[in-house]
Amino acid sequence: MIDLHSHILPGIDDGSPDIDTSIRMCEWLVSQGVTDVVATPHYVNETDYTSPANRNSTSVAKITEILTKNGVKLNVYLGNEIYICREIEELVKAGKIASINGSKYLLIELPMSGEYPNYLDIFLELMQHGYKVVLAHPERYESFKEDFSLIEELHEAGVLFQCNLGSLVDRYGKKARKTLVKMLKNKMVFGFGSDLHRPGSTDYLIEAQKKLAKHCDPSEFDDLLVRNPASILF
Repeated sequence: MIDLHSHILPGIDDGSPDIDTSIRMCEWLVSQGVTDVVATPHYVNETDYTSPANRNSTSVAKITEILTKNGVKLNVYLGNEIYICREIEELVKAGKIASINGSKYLLIELPMSGEYPNYLDIFLELMQHGYKVVLAHPERYESFKEDFSLIEELHEAGVLFQCNLGSLVDRYGKKARKTLVKMLKNKMVFGFGSDLHRPGSTDYLIEAQKKLAKHCDPSEFDDLLVRNPASILF
């Protein structure tokens, strides 16, 4: 599995507090079948969650060094989970925000509740300038759970969807699971992420992959977990 969304970098946001925890998180991901993970620390403009990309890159290098030394087979890449704002392209060009592994793909987050005005206009402008918008965990947003047509509108516009695999096992509630299952039935999902903030305490990613196999065509299973995300990384 390729994990498009994680918070494994130490001391940057509400994810891992230190390097030892980061390594434990990586080891847990490997135990769940993850081979490649994108570290996507939050970037919320004009808040404390604005760790610069060069600092985050140094953290990725340090984690990779320790994993290699310990024989843990996990490839770690850099990105950001970007809280939507009108300055995204400017921040990318300034080197403050990291796209996914230096690609044109941007992982962007919307408010969990409430709405951000004109978010589709921001997405369309980014796409017109050559970026690929990957929306983080759409199944979790309250407005999307209540109105599926909002997801359909973004899908038709060309927005890609990264869903949280844990949604399939009710880690974010039944409405999130039902929304994700509907997205799967309509072939809307591009790839998955763990959205991991702490070391896992159960094998829920393994269980979620079993659930996934029941909700998608067998020919699409590897596309969702490996092939689609691989188009970004390799």
